[in-house]
Amino acid sequence: MNAIVKGRFSGVGTGPGDPELLTLKAVRALQEADVVAFFCKKGGNGNARAIVDAHLRPGTIEMPLVYPVTVETHKDEAAYQGPIADFFDRSAEAIASYLDEGRNVAVLSEGDPLFYGSYMHMHVRLAHLYPTEVVAGITAMSGCWSMTGFPLVQGDDILSILPGTLPEDTLTRRLEDTEGAVIMKVGRNLPKIRRALQAAGKLSEALYVERGTMLNGHAQRLEERDESPAPYFSLVLVPGWKTRP
Repeated sequence: MNAIVKGRFSGVGTGPGDPELLTLKAVRALQEADVVAFFCKKGGNGNARAIVDAHLRPGTIEMPLVYPVTVETHKDEAAYQGPIADFFDRSAEAIASYLDEGRNVAVLSEGDPLFYGSYMHMHVRLAHLYPTEVVAGITAMSGCWSMTGFPLVQGDDILSILPGTLPEDTLTRRLEDTEGAVIMKVGRNLPKIRRALQAAGKLSEALYVERGTMLNGHAQRLEERDESPAPYFSLVLVPGWKTRP
């Protein structure tokens, strides 16, 4: 009796937004995929799908994984945690059904698959069961500091990556205890982030970057940015190169 051949499971980093920052390895994984899955909100296909548009083979099965809840519900509330956990379970089961048929499935991930990405929820559910490959992607922060030509850290300088969802006092303490910082998950947390940077004495040098590497991306000093909520694709860069000439 022939052994059942399972499909290959891939997490594919699509980079920060500019399609030219998609790696050659990611393109290869996409062209070998029978199924391409991607996370998205209801009513759209998401940024990762748009990035890879030119590289999908005709006949590739597309598999939108539509979030049941997003930012309208706080991540620590039961109304978010229950539905989102069920969603990840159901998504993993749907992907597994294709893998069990011997089809290769690539799950797209904005930036890098193992850095704050939804792909990670699929990885912990499936990677131990199927042949798995993770294709590294250029992160949003790397894309943003490269786009702006903004040196962050050098030598023994410490770089901290901080989610803007942290409590204000925690965010302030972490900023005080580092040289450079990248603050992610800005959104409605922008006023809190600004206050924490002010308290840590680092507001004047902070740079706000919106939709970094995308056609409509731009950057400005955070002090000059208004208080309106930031879009999903935004972050704050705080320089920490102490010996910069």
